Amino acid sequence: MAYIDTIDIDDAEGIVKEEYRKGIKRSGKVYNILKIMSRSPLALKESMRLYLAIMFGESDLSRGQREMLATVVSQINNCHY
Repeated sequence: MAYIDTIDIDDAEGIVKEEYRKGIKRSGKVYNILKIMSRSPLALKESMRLYLAIMFGESDLSRGQREMLATVVSQINNCHY
Protein backbone atom coordinates (compact mmCIF):
# COMPACT_ATOMS: atom_id res chain seq x y z
CA MET A 1 0.00 0.00 0.00
CA ALA A 2 1.22 3.49 -0.82
CA TYR A 3 2.20 5.90 1.92
CA ILE A 4 1.07 9.51 1.82
CA ASP A 5 2.73 11.97 4.17
CA THR A 6 -0.05 13.96 5.84
CA ILE A 7 -0.20 16.87 8.24
CA ASP A 8 -0.99 15.75 11.78
CA ILE A 9 -3.86 17.43 13.61
CA ASP A 10 -1.48 18.95 16.17
CA ASP A 11 0.75 20.38 13.40
CA ALA A 12 -2.00 21.82 11.22
CA GLU A 13 -2.01 25.53 10.45
CA GLY A 14 -4.13 27.92 8.41
CA ILE A 15 -6.62 26.35 6.00
CA VAL A 16 -5.73 22.81 7.03
CA LYS A 17 -6.27 23.58 10.71
CA GLU A 18 -9.62 25.20 9.91
CA GLU A 19 -10.79 22.27 7.77
CA TYR A 20 -9.69 19.79 10.45
CA ARG A 21 -11.63 21.83 13.04
CA LYS A 22 -14.74 21.73 10.85
CA GLY A 23 -14.31 17.98 10.36
CA ILE A 24 -14.14 17.43 14.10
CA LYS A 25 -17.23 19.59 14.58
CA ARG A 26 -19.14 17.60 11.92
CA SER A 27 -18.20 14.09 12.97
CA GLY A 28 -16.06 14.17 16.09
CA LYS A 29 -12.86 13.26 14.24
CA VAL A 30 -10.69 14.03 11.22
CA TYR A 31 -11.19 11.31 8.63
CA ASN A 32 -8.21 10.11 6.61
CA ILE A 33 -9.69 11.50 3.40
CA LEU A 34 -9.16 14.99 4.84
CA LYS A 35 -5.66 14.16 6.02
CA ILE A 36 -4.73 12.87 2.57
CA MET A 37 -5.61 16.26 1.08
CA SER A 38 -3.73 18.17 3.80
CA ARG A 39 -0.67 18.72 1.58
CA SER A 40 -2.82 20.75 -0.80
CA PRO A 41 -4.77 23.14 1.44
CA LEU A 42 -6.70 24.90 -1.34
CA ALA A 43 -7.77 21.57 -2.87
CA LEU A 44 -8.84 20.43 0.61
CA LYS A 45 -10.88 23.58 1.17
CA GLU A 46 -12.54 23.51 -2.25
CA SER A 47 -13.27 19.78 -2.19
CA MET A 48 -14.98 20.20 1.18
CA ARG A 49 -16.97 23.12 -0.21
CA LEU A 50 -18.10 20.93 -3.13
CA TYR A 51 -18.93 18.00 -0.83
CA LEU A 52 -21.05 20.20 1.44
CA ALA A 53 -22.89 21.71 -1.54
CA ILE A 54 -23.62 18.26 -2.96
CA MET A 55 -24.67 16.63 0.30
CA PHE A 56 -26.35 19.53 2.12
CA GLY A 57 -27.21 22.10 -0.57
CA GLU A 58 -30.56 22.67 -2.17
CA SER A 59 -31.64 19.66 -4.23
CA ASP A 60 -34.61 17.67 -5.47
CA LEU A 61 -33.03 14.68 -3.72
CA SER A 62 -33.47 14.20 0.00
CA ARG A 63 -30.45 13.92 2.28
CA GLY A 64 -31.16 10.21 2.66
CA GLN A 65 -31.30 9.70 -1.12
CA ARG A 66 -27.96 11.45 -1.53
CA GLU A 67 -26.39 9.27 1.17
CA MET A 68 -27.84 6.18 -0.47
CA LEU A 69 -26.38 7.14 -3.86
CA ALA A 70 -22.99 7.83 -2.29
CA THR A 71 -23.10 4.46 -0.50
CA VAL A 72 -24.02 2.53 -3.66
CA VAL A 73 -21.33 4.23 -5.75
CA SER A 74 -18.73 3.63 -3.02
CA GLN A 75 -19.71 -0.04 -2.85
CA ILE A 76 -19.49 -0.44 -6.62
CA ASN A 77 -16.04 1.20 -6.54
CA ASN A 78 -14.94 -1.01 -3.61
CA CYS A 79 -14.33 2.12 -1.53
CA HIS A 80 -15.33 2.23 2.13
CA TYR A 81 -15.73 6.02 2.01
